[in-house]
Amino acid sequence: MEAKPAAEPTVWDIAVGDVVRRVDLHERYGGRRQGGIGPSRVSPNVFLFTDPAKGHKHGYFDGWGDDRLYHYAGEGQIGDQKMTQGNLAILNHVREGRALRLFRGVASGMCEYLGEFTLPAERPWYRTDAPETNGGPIRSVIMFRLQPVAAEAPVGTQLPHTPSDEPVVESIDVEAQHTERMLVDPSREPYEAERTEAKLVRAYADHLRLQRHAVGRHRIAPAGVAKQLLTDLYDVTANRLYEAKGSVSREAIRMAIGQLLDYARFLPQPELALLVPSQPEPDLLDLCSRLQIVVVWPEGDGYASTDAA
Repeated sequence: MEAKPAAEPTVWDIAVGDVVRRVDLHERYGGRRQGGIGPSRVSPNVFLFTDPAKGHKHGYFDGWGDDRLYHYAGEGQIGDQKMTQGNLAILNHVREGRALRLFRGVASGMCEYLGEFTLPAERPWYRTDAPETNGGPIRSVIMFRLQPVAAEAPVGTQLPHTPSDEPVVESIDVEAQHTERMLVDPSREPYEAERTEAKLVRAYADHLRLQRHAVGRHRIAPAGVAKQLLTDLYDVTANRLYEAKGSVSREAIRMAIGQLLDYARFLPQPELALLVPSQPEPDLLDLCSRLQIVVVWPEGDGYASTDAA
């Protein structure tokens, strides 16, 4: 609820590092008393509140980036976030003559003033993926890039990844047991399908090594995107990229096809292959064949494959 209008304009006199009661802040300067973004109608301010310790359960991953900007998640806990209401107030703060003032929750009802910020003219915001509140499905969220005006960025980075202007591809070990979803929501437990995929990858990587093939996987950071991509398995010797799925359902096969096409853009024209726990139905094998995607599955003591070679 918006505070009552002040009798006369109030001069800003809270210093960086000051700890104040949120209720007192709104009583004096206006703004919504709840939520993360509080545009004021009685003072030229948009108040932003962050609490990384509590925000993760709602899919908010705020913090300083290695670009020395503060990356701040927009509002909206359910579904894809939209550039409306509080998010739009942040985007339009310069045009509307408002200052962005960031506070960090430090105790019940108390918050520390981190300083005044603005949005850089170039790429003021971007989108990334995050879970809905309480570990719900992955959705698209708005991340604002806050540039300090009266604040100082700490030394070092606190965010796991800051978008790069150019794509970055790194080779990593197959044994690095991470999935893309775990990068987005690291606190959750892996699904049974993911456990099956991990076992498939480890076993097939050992199979390839016995054939004296070099294997690995990739961590890919697309340009301007905060979410990193992780491939499942890459046969370096054969230049073949594998996507593993713990199911042969149509949904899983379709998802794997999309992931392979996405990853392949960043690699040197690899052959594409799908690693699954059993033989898919003929219609899905035909789909993969038409797209020139090899399908591999365990059979007996070895593996069967649609690879004509």
